[in-house]
Amino acid sequence: MVHRRLDDMSQFVDECGLNVRGGDGGAGSVSFRREAHVPKGGPDGGDGGDGGSVWLEADHNVASLLAFRDHPHRRANNGTHGSGGKRHGKASEDLVVKVPEGTTVHDLHGGEVLADLLQHGDRWLAAEAGRGGRGNAKFLSNRRRAPTFAEQGEEGEERWLRLELRLMADVALVGYPNVGKSTLISRISAARPKIADYPFTTLEPNLGVVRPEGKTEFVVADIPGLIEGASEGKGLGHRFLRHIERARVLLVLVDLSPTAPETPERQLEVVLGELAAYQSNLLLRPRLVMGSRADVADPALNFDGERLSAVTGEGLVPLVNDLVDLVVGARQIPTGESTVVVHRPEAEDVRVERGDDGAWEVLDRRVARMANLNDLTNPEALDYLHDRMKRMGVDRALTRAGVREGETVRVGRLEFTYEED
Repeated sequence: MVHRRLDDMSQFVDECGLNVRGGDGGAGSVSFRREAHVPKGGPDGGDGGDGGSVWLEADHNVASLLAFRDHPHRRANNGTHGSGGKRHGKASEDLVVKVPEGTTVHDLHGGEVLADLLQHGDRWLAAEAGRGGRGNAKFLSNRRRAPTFAEQGEEGEERWLRLELRLMADVALVGYPNVGKSTLISRISAARPKIADYPFTTLEPNLGVVRPEGKTEFVVADIPGLIEGASEGKGLGHRFLRHIERARVLLVLVDLSPTAPETPERQLEVVLGELAAYQSNLLLRPRLVMGSRADVADPALNFDGERLSAVTGEGLVPLVNDLVDLVVGARQIPTGESTVVVHRPEAEDVRVERGDDGAWEVLDRRVARMANLNDLTNPEALDYLHDRMKRMGVDRALTRAGVREGETVRVGRLEFTYEED
């Protein structure tokens, strides 16, 4: 039996913000050969190195988002600059940030889902590295014999994300607070949750691996107690209802003890009602309903279902066997879930739109990247940039959009007044 600790600090964090920034690219070099007996040495400036990208990767050895709570920034290293003699700068290694399996990545501001990292090894590019600038040796041509400019290093991508963890488990234990879920998981697995005789003992989910002899092992999650209104935020259930979403099987425990707040029938009604209110398809999952705390139940209590006592061990072996059968069957059913990534495809044509401040903006990442890489203070570099943008169709796009002479146009960091040829 294996107990998967949620973290070494006994503190579970299932939602957090994360700031990621790719490393900046190194600048290209402007250099010319200076050798004895070579009166006209050509350009030999080397390229800058690429920065490092930031990747998020699901790892089964990471169980909580605690590491990001107090330290939410992750930045990859920058590339180094190029130099003379066609010496290229060194590219930086990518930064791989490990997150728990079952982590969903949202854009912090827009809220849209960007990636769903379900399985160990799933990866998603969170912040793209800045490209290293080309040295002046790359701009040598028949028309440009001595280029005096090079590209600057591109800045790395930066963004704020919101990470949300939903536990991956075969079986979710659900029921009222203090119904015996923590005691049960401690008996059928090696998990050792905190157990006390008061409501809401479980303040964080606990995972345990059940390994019955000669049968398939499975993972059980002890979900904090649900009360009426949990789907609307009452009690502790609202925060943890998300952890039930990916469980293949539901084990509903109802309290048979004389101190139970409701009858077993009413407890079941409330729990199923809260599950349905949160996500109606949860009621379609295979489930077992068990009467818990049978060792202290009133013999006259009318309850037709199976009974168990985690304290005495009554009913534990049949329960585990039944759960194995349900889990094995549920694993044969495709979940329909896979790694989801929202791609950002490049537009085939250059788009031009008017911004909120009245200026026109060229919305094409290739063009903006080229403008950002070039030295906008160098007249020769500006001539090169204008020629490249014309060949990429920027002039045609500006004309189609109805840009008039004298209006302001922005391309990346470049801002200029439009003039008709």
